[in-house]
Amino acid sequence: MAGCWFRYPSIPGGGESAVTATTAGEVEDATARLYLAIGRLSRLLRRTGSPGLGPGAVSALATLARCGPMRLGDLAAKEGVAPPTLSRIVAALVEAGYVQRDPDPQDGRAWLASPTPEGERMASGVRSARVHELQRRIERLDPGHFASLVTALEALEEIVTEDPEV
Repeated sequence: MAGCWFRYPSIPGGGESAVTATTAGEVEDATARLYLAIGRLSRLLRRTGSPGLGPGAVSALATLARCGPMRLGDLAAKEGVAPPTLSRIVAALVEAGYVQRDPDPQDGRAWLASPTPEGERMASGVRSARVHELQRRIERLDPGHFASLVTALEALEEIVTEDPEV
């Protein structure tokens, strides 16, 4: 299926970039292909190593395990979801024993969510299973594609860096 990519029409309001008009079509095509590939890879990895937890719960738990205790609003912002949605996710994680709620020492009206030891183990196991699956797939690449992927990592890391102006 490697040759079944298709081109999206121009995206309205796409804005100015350093890309010249002669390569704008190539950029649009590459953007569409990257979007689809990332979506497919994300779905594939989400199915790996998360028994009983949905992708939102796994993501929130992994963020708490990586970043430490957080207020619900801060966690919602980091996850890019609405606070009511995250409230339901955290409630399910608390019920499952993966997250605990503690009073915020800075503000007695608020609380902090943090992973329990079991939540830490779950996050680590999911991360390990997903990383292992991704590594397995990367190892199947031919040397040329592997070299291209490694070369592209810096650009991908730049794309996902938070833009302070947004």
